[in-house]
Amino acid sequence: MPARTSNLRRNIATVAARLIAEEGIADFALAKRKAARQLGVGENEAMPTNGEIEEALRTHQILFHDDDHDDRLRAMRETAVDVMRLLSPFRTYLTGMALDGTASAFSEVELEVYADSAKDVEIYLLGEGLEPEHREVRRNGPDSPEAILVFDYDEVPVKLRVFDPVVERSGRRSGGKPVERARIEAVQALLAAATTDDSDLE
Repeated sequence: MPARTSNLRRNIATVAARLIAEEGIADFALAKRKAARQLGVGENEAMPTNGEIEEALRTHQILFHDDDHDDRLRAMRETAVDVMRLLSPFRTYLTGMALDGTASAFSEVELEVYADSAKDVEIYLLGEGLEPEHREVRRNGPDSPEAILVFDYDEVPVKLRVFDPVVERSGRRSGGKPVERARIEAVQALLAAATTDDSDLE
């Protein structure tokens, strides 16, 4: 890759990460476009991958450490476990920033739910006293969600993407890479590991 292209991708990733962390832009594609515009770069230029954005986010959090980050991340993962327990009739995974550790003050707990019908999930949530709102599904494709449902759980914002079970078996990809996801046992292990690390510091 030419040095200019490499530097350009790095600069766009850095600005996009700042927009995500400080302005709450959740859509990586939108963050890239805004970052490119701020840098005076055309959208047809070489854009960074989502993986490069995630790496830039981690670097941003190290450089501009948010004192509340660890507590926020723990709270989000605990909420994820609670909601995954609630959704035990369905196959549910944690994904996104609460999983990879890059969650900011604007992040949502992102869950993937695999069910025969999104309506079944919505009716189930209503039966549990939650009132999910629908969010627009922005693109159509073989691994696009049937529906996106959002709600607050103990004041933590949660976003459910509901997929057909076929997508679970084939796996989702983003930027050419498999989307990282974790079942409840793996999330509980992350929480346990963080608790152990905290006790080692005392």
